[in-house]
Amino acid sequence: MKKITPVILLLFVIIFVNCKPSSTREDYVEPSKTTGSKKDTANVSYEIKLVAGDLYVPWSIVFTNADRMLVTERDGKLRVIQNGELLDKPLKIFEDVSSGGEEGLMGLALDPDYRNNRFIYLSYAYDNGDELKVKVVRYKDEGDKLSGEKLIMDNIPAERYHAGCRLRFGPDGKLYITTGDAGERKLAQNTNNLYGKILRVNSDGSIPDDNPFPGNPVWSYGHRNPQGIDWFPGTDVLYSTEHGPSGFDGPGGGDEVNVIVKGGNYGWPEVSHKESKDGMISPLLVYTPAVAPASGMFYRSDSIPQFKNNFFFGCLRGSGIMRVVVDEKDPSKIISDEMMSDINFGRIRDITEGPDGAIYFSTSNKDGRGSVRDGDDKIYKIIKK
Repeated sequence: MKKITPVILLLFVIIFVNCKPSSTREDYVEPSKTTGSKKDTANVSYEIKLVAGDLYVPWSIVFTNADRMLVTERDGKLRVIQNGELLDKPLKIFEDVSSGGEEGLMGLALDPDYRNNRFIYLSYAYDNGDELKVKVVRYKDEGDKLSGEKLIMDNIPAERYHAGCRLRFGPDGKLYITTGDAGERKLAQNTNNLYGKILRVNSDGSIPDDNPFPGNPVWSYGHRNPQGIDWFPGTDVLYSTEHGPSGFDGPGGGDEVNVIVKGGNYGWPEVSHKESKDGMISPLLVYTPAVAPASGMFYRSDSIPQFKNNFFFGCLRGSGIMRVVVDEKDPSKIISDEMMSDINFGRIRDITEGPDGAIYFSTSNKDGRGSVRDGDDKIYKIIKK
């Protein structure tokens, strides 16, 4: 038998130390090298239940109370789910909505004082005879109808693609509105228009005195098509998700997760993907190939404790839900991200937290790009098991 020389022995030790056991979990993700611990979905005990079906591209979901949910359908219907049942009669049909492409009846938000004033806000695309525009309107929710229409903002640029338009009230009580570049990407760098922006207005549509550009609703610019915004709980740290280029306007992929700051320039179309340029803010996360992020929500409940303060967004092309673990000591930093491996319902659009602590999400398989399944489109909820 040949002797094992010290050199060969050293090689065996090096190989043994550097070998890692393979994981059989399909959702295994190498732990992040960023400071902090990874909260792995494999350790979270939950189940997924169907809430409602037979919807058409449900774009936005809000809860008016524990038993009543409002849902916008892209073709112009505002639907009600009461005590877990989808009502046949829409609360309102927007007859002038345009929904020939990605545009339609989109954003939906409740006034921060909804309990007292019953105000709801909606955004939708319409054809003014010459071109497509998006408007934001406010109504009083009467329970079985809407009343008292008030125009909050009009003439937001739209196109069949890149029309925005997510609505959400911030912790400052202001209404934030996302807009797409409407195919005019060069205009996203100009703060004197509404192309490719995140806007900030008062609840009546007036412009706050502390906006970064005096007399201007623009809060941030240089966006391509942001469709998800939310704030890390208890802070003013604003996250957004944004669609990257689609080939005709740049290399495919480059979807983004950003932290939005007052007056910030996010680069489009000067930079995309992992490119950077002085004076422009780079994304925290970039996804290539594209996942097509269509929403964004921080989970605030203690119901599923492992998800507390995580950021979630629905993925259209990615056909799933992305879970992002944020550093709670510094919410402008990300610890890890992963696609939840058991969300297999096709294209996912909106995602929100219910009063019961469940995570609700909608499919978007009827939007012309998905594979329609029996009973689509649907709303599901993730609950603690």
